[in-house]
Amino acid sequence: MPPVVLDTPVAVRRSAMDLLARREHGRVELTRKLRQRGACPEMIDTELDRLTDEGLLSEARYLESFIRYRANSGYGPARIREDLTQRGLLRGEVEQALRDSGFDWGVQLRDVWERKFAGRLPVEIKERAQQTRFLAYRGYPMELISRLLNGKDLD
Repeated sequence: MPPVVLDTPVAVRRSAMDLLARREHGRVELTRKLRQRGACPEMIDTELDRLTDEGLLSEARYLESFIRYRANSGYGPARIREDLTQRGLLRGEVEQALRDSGFDWGVQLRDVWERKFAGRLPVEIKERAQQTRFLAYRGYPMELISRLLNGKDLD
C-alpha cells in the first residue's frame, strides 16, 4: 500500500482527526506527526487552528489526559512535568494542570512504594538509597520521599 500523501487541507485534516480519534494529542506533537507524514507547515497550522476552534484539538484536554495516565501508571509530578515540557507544552500551563489534576501525590507515592517494596521501610542505608532513587526517578518530591521512608504521615 503506498504511503498517504498529505498534499491537501482535507488530507491533513483527515490525518489529524485519525490521530486525535486514537487519543488526545498536544499541538506540538500533532504537528510533528503530520510533518513526518509529509504535510507542509502552512497547511498543518491552518487545519490545527480549525480543529482547535471546533474544540476537537485541546491542549487542556491533552494535559488532563496525559497527567491522569502517567499518574495512574505510578509517576509523580516532577517526572510528569518534565515529560510534558519536553513535548513542547508551556511550563505555566503544565503547572496549572498539575495543580488542577486533583491527585494526592502523597497517596500516589505510598501506593507506588507499597507495590514496589511491599510496604517495607528500609533498615540499611543501601536499602534506603535504593528506595529513594527509585521514587525520585519516578518523579516524587524528596520531601515526601523522606517523610515516607522515615515512617511519618504524609498528610
